[in-house]
Amino acid sequence: MKETLIMVELLTGAGALISRYEVLFCDVWGVLHDGRTAYPGANSCLPRFRAGGGRVILVSNAPLPGDAVAGVLDSKGVSRLAWDAIVSSGDLTRLRMAELGLNAIHHIGPSRDLPLFAGLVQKLVAFDAAEALVVTGLVHDARETADDYRQLLEAALAKHLPLICANPDLSVEVGGRFYPCAGAIAALYAQMGGKVCWEGKPYPAAYELAFKEAEKLGNRPVKRDQVLAIGDAVRTDLAGAARAGIDALFIAGGLHREALMAGDVIDQRKLDEALGDEAATTRAAMPYLVW
Repeated sequence: MKETLIMVELLTGAGALISRYEVLFCDVWGVLHDGRTAYPGANSCLPRFRAGGGRVILVSNAPLPGDAVAGVLDSKGVSRLAWDAIVSSGDLTRLRMAELGLNAIHHIGPSRDLPLFAGLVQKLVAFDAAEALVVTGLVHDARETADDYRQLLEAALAKHLPLICANPDLSVEVGGRFYPCAGAIAALYAQMGGKVCWEGKPYPAAYELAFKEAEKLGNRPVKRDQVLAIGDAVRTDLAGAARAGIDALFIAGGLHREALMAGDVIDQRKLDEALGDEAATTRAAMPYLVW
C-alpha cells in the first residue's frame, strides 16, 4: 500500500506563523546568508520578530565559537538586530573536548577554523601524538572529497581514536556552489567503524544548549510548543527539530534549492517527498525567510 504524503503548507510570508511563538531557533547558512551575503528578507524579518518581544537563538553547525560566528555574520552583512544569542557546533566541540579530558588533538580542516582552539588547554599535535581527531572541514574543500582522507582515517581506526565532528553538515552552499563539510569525513569514519562524536544539529546537545540560552534571556522556563526551528536542511534542521519536540519552518531556497525549486517556486510534490517523516513537525515551507 502506497504511503500517503503529508502536504506541507507553502507560505509567501512567515509573519503570521512565527508570531505564534516566543522563541526561534534559527539556522544561519542558507537562511540568514548564502555564504557570501545576507538575505535581505531574513535581515528584516528577525529584527521585526524581536521588536515584538520574541527571542532568536541562532543554532549553527559552524565549527567556530559563538563569538567568532558573530564576526562572520558581521562580515556577511547580517544585522546584529536579527539575533539574541548564538549556539554553535564550535561551542559544543569545546565542551566535548573538556568533557573527554583530552590534552592532545589532531586537527583536520582549514586554517580559517583555528579560532576553535584559541585559549584551550588542549594542544594541537601531529597525528602520531594525538588522543583524538577534531574535524572542522576539508583542508581544500574546493577540490577534495571525504575519500581523500580515507588513508588517514584507516590509521586513526587502527589506533582507536575518537573523532569529534565540529560540523555535522555534509555539504554547504557558497554563492550557488556546493562544498563538502566535516560531516562527510565523519560519516565515512563512522561507516568504517570509527567512534564519532557529532557536535551540532540534529543531535540533542545543540537544542539543550539553545533552550538554556533562551531561558537565560527570558529569565523563565521555555515550553517546547513555544519554540519554532527555522532551517534549510532536512537532515539536520528538520530532523533535529523533530527529535527536540519542536515545530519547524523549512526554507527551501537554501541547501535543497536545486532539488525542490524551479526558479523561486517550490515544487509541492518534490517537497512533500523530500520531507518524508519530518513533514509531521514541519508547520510550513517557503522559498526564503521574509515577514
